[in-house]
Amino acid sequence: MTDPIFQPLHFRNLTVKNRVFRSNISGRFDNEDGSLSQTRINWECKFARGGVGAIISSYVPVRLDGRIIAGYATIHRDDFIPLWAKLGEAVRANGAKYILQLSHSGRQMDLPGIHNQLRRTPSATSRAEPLHGFLTEAMSTGEVRRMVRDFARAAWRAREAGLDGIELHAANGYLFTQFLSSAINDRSDCYGGSLRNRARFLLEVIAAIRDTVGSDFHLQVKLSATDHNNVLPWESKGNTLADTIQVAQWCEALGADALHVSTGSLFPHPLNPPGDLPLEILAVTYDAMISSGIHGFRNFLMFRYPSLRPIFRWMWFRMKKGRPVEGVGLDEARAIRNAVSIPVISTGGYQNASFIRGAMERGELDAVSIARSLVANNDLVKQWAGGADVPERPCTYCNKCLVNAPKNPMGCYEEARFPSRKAMIDELMSIYSTRADLKIPEVQQ
Repeated sequence: MTDPIFQPLHFRNLTVKNRVFRSNISGRFDNEDGSLSQTRINWECKFARGGVGAIISSYVPVRLDGRIIAGYATIHRDDFIPLWAKLGEAVRANGAKYILQLSHSGRQMDLPGIHNQLRRTPSATSRAEPLHGFLTEAMSTGEVRRMVRDFARAAWRAREAGLDGIELHAANGYLFTQFLSSAINDRSDCYGGSLRNRARFLLEVIAAIRDTVGSDFHLQVKLSATDHNNVLPWESKGNTLADTIQVAQWCEALGADALHVSTGSLFPHPLNPPGDLPLEILAVTYDAMISSGIHGFRNFLMFRYPSLRPIFRWMWFRMKKGRPVEGVGLDEARAIRNAVSIPVISTGGYQNASFIRGAMERGELDAVSIARSLVANNDLVKQWAGGADVPERPCTYCNKCLVNAPKNPMGCYEEARFPSRKAMIDELMSIYSTRADLKIPEVQQ
């Protein structure tokens, strides 16, 4: 009972039974129209049964044109409320809270669906996204204000569905980041220039949500502590930690209940998720993205031909030198926690119970969010509760789950962790089961 990992975390309007959150991660589980499926319920309930205190949903767009991949559930329609309600009920029945992450891609996508194919995506800027080359069009002031209303309406739907809270995805290169980042935002209107102006869109969304759902519905904000935008060496570095501390304080002042601290102005990023990047697998899966951006074919050639891979490997891995995998963003989370009075959740390769426990005892964070280590071991929290410091078959941080995502089911692809390849595939396919003994409520569409 004295282990800080297993102490309840009390927010202003929400209590979570322990300090472990399943971070936002998902696959192509859902339907083309944005409605969620039974497969998504099966996926989320795996982690709830495994002992996490709360699940932060995958990236959930507030508009259909905000998807990063077609086949991701959205919350852009009122008639989707009962579907999300069923998911929330299933997760809570398995012992966890469910927090819906509200998002819009802006210029950062993977596989555009039919609703945003052959058109430029709305963004803070008209400059193409530099890594993949997604084409964009800067939103007018009126379009920004309509987007604010879309986020507020989506928050209302989440509340009506009886979910436990929402998170605004203002990190990792998505639409909020495109406004926040000094390396991306090149506007000259009231949404560009100074840090206050660049933060205006995010702050207006928080204020609009509070006006719409009131002050008693949990709202947290995910921020990139530092942009590290110069993944391509000729790009600017972007926002500093000091910039983000100021934004975090503004979010708190407007009614945010917690902050979820990440890093990087794009996703994936060399520091998020930390670990390897298996280019030989990207050579097989990246072809799905060749036509998605104007630089897709260039990237595919670097992945496809071994003689070209060192170019990309140098560019990608140079930022990782001297940085740990576990707790890669801990120093930044500590600095933000010292500057605010609301709880801070840190993400970044966490897997070792004693490491997390030590960070909590030193007051460096209030909770951790975990994706890959929980994908590898859905029952990681239960293993810690049973006395294990690390799981028997730990996550290797190979990131094969990440690079398989554009074409294949979400799950662990590190074959060495399984007794056989068949066992690995059986685990990947388990979320598609319709067996009655799963005891998961069916979605009625």
